[in-house]
Amino acid sequence: MRIVLQRVKEAAVLIDDVMVGTIGAGLCLLLGVEDADGEEDADWLLRKVSQCRIFEDKEGKMNRSLQELKGEMLIISQFTLHASTKKGNRPSFIKAAAPAKAQLLYNYFIREANKAFPGNVHSGEFGAHMQVHLINDGPVTLWLDSKNKE
Repeated sequence: MRIVLQRVKEAAVLIDDVMVGTIGAGLCLLLGVEDADGEEDADWLLRKVSQCRIFEDKEGKMNRSLQELKGEMLIISQFTLHASTKKGNRPSFIKAAAPAKAQLLYNYFIREANKAFPGNVHSGEFGAHMQVHLINDGPVTLWLDSKNKE
């Protein structure tokens, strides 16, 4: 499972010009599910995202976590995070989970995030064509992969 995490001042997701999710200060997460992923991958990533110290303290140092701030989270499904561009010019998505499995794990991640941050978790719609608007704060952008726990 992969996540591109962006610290944002605000973010929103629209489907057919209708806003379906919006947050203030917090994290915008693009989440991609690989065929080999399971709930343990989602659990590890949620812990990492929640505890990652990327928010500034009073001295302006990145020392605070989303958990400490009780910040908001916008979660967007993004199967293209598992694209392979090794051969040719057209991306291959052979490692991406089939939609049924990916949706189960995406929904699991959202449920678990809601338990950790009640009322502060918003999301897009799995499989929908979405427009994501955000103001990246910093900018701070991280890439996390549950199969490469660095």
